[in-house]
Amino acid sequence: MTPTAGPGRPPALGAQGTLFDEGRTQGDDVGFRGPTACKAAGITYRQLDYWARTDLVAPTVRSASGSGSQRLYSFRDILVLKVVKRLLDTGVSLQQIRTAVGHLRERGVEDLAQITLMSDGASVYECTSADEVVDLVQGGQGVFGIAVGRVWREVEGSLAELPRESVVGAPEPGDELAGRRRARRSA
Repeated sequence: MTPTAGPGRPPALGAQGTLFDEGRTQGDDVGFRGPTACKAAGITYRQLDYWARTDLVAPTVRSASGSGSQRLYSFRDILVLKVVKRLLDTGVSLQQIRTAVGHLRERGVEDLAQITLMSDGASVYECTSADEVVDLVQGGQGVFGIAVGRVWREVEGSLAELPRESVVGAPEPGDELAGRRRARRSA
């Protein structure tokens, strides 16, 4: 079902594998709880939970470890969540999205901001240059594209105003409720 690459045409995304292991933009000591990830990515908590349980986009900072535990998502996790949401909104099947995410994991893409994901509604293509985008569109295959760099900036802007949590468990200063809990415990 995945088309093969033709002359001057980028390869369609293929096989599964571990996404974006090259560090985190927001720092290794910070994670974002599920509701914050949902808000930044524009998805429901039900979607987030399903995608985590099926390993489409699992939290890389801290996974759930039983009832009441909190998953923590990295910046890159949230970026992938938002890209997945955009692909779903344009009609790409969840199966094709899994393939695309798996391909990006396998490649260990170092510069996500330079990638444009194109789709003809059935397959997803990775384009890393303007020439590849033009070739794909001229070939009549590309119907829409998602510039990952733009999504990256949107997620950064959203997360700048949302609460974050330290990986060691201490909440960031902006989390008022956690500050109150800390004050009650120390009193």
